[in-house]
Amino acid sequence: MKLIAPSILSADFSRLGEEIKAVQAAGADWIHADVMDGHFVPNISIGPLIVEAVRRVTSLPIDVHLMIENPDNYIPAFAQAGASSISVQIETCVHLNRTVDLIQENGARPGVVLNPATPLETLRWIIEYVDYVLIMSVNPGFGGQAFIPNSLNRIRALRKLIQDRGLSALIEVDGGVNEKTIAEISAAGADVFVAGSAIFGSPDYKKSIQRLRKKINQQ
Repeated sequence: MKLIAPSILSADFSRLGEEIKAVQAAGADWIHADVMDGHFVPNISIGPLIVEAVRRVTSLPIDVHLMIENPDNYIPAFAQAGASSISVQIETCVHLNRTVDLIQENGARPGVVLNPATPLETLRWIIEYVDYVLIMSVNPGFGGQAFIPNSLNRIRALRKLIQDRGLSALIEVDGGVNEKTIAEISAAGADVFVAGSAIFGSPDYKKSIQRLRKKINQQ
């Protein structure tokens, strides 16, 4: 099943509760929350209090992406706030197995994230322990960036690795996902599509999600 996860990074934070209820009613599968610390990425976004507020207004899974240094210090707080799944950047984790275990111990599904230039080889000894891999198809930090084309080859290679190992990890893709790119991303092997401005920047969330699903199904 292909899943659409609107990213609240592109939502109107002055009425965040309404925005989340609107995309849930429009057919979203997950809610995606980008956490940025101003160190690992050149931007600052949200913390556990926002995730807790999101949990109060939706029954959908909340997918938290930690684009931060020292993620182990914050995983318990985000899990307690209501995160259903938590992904960490491979580039920030010195003891990645320990970090993945910490996510599981706190009751969330673990995921790992690769920046556009990070080799897929870094996944080889961790992929069997995670529920999903998030491929960044832009350099993280800001919404609305253009999709990096060679991300398609990375998605295909990751799909082959998962299949060759007989694993069930999902492939999530974030960055430049819109009506022009989503069909190719799906055909390459992606399962979960994080879309920010493509949904929250449109006048009709339901129609936008329907159009994205139609493109997915045209692969």
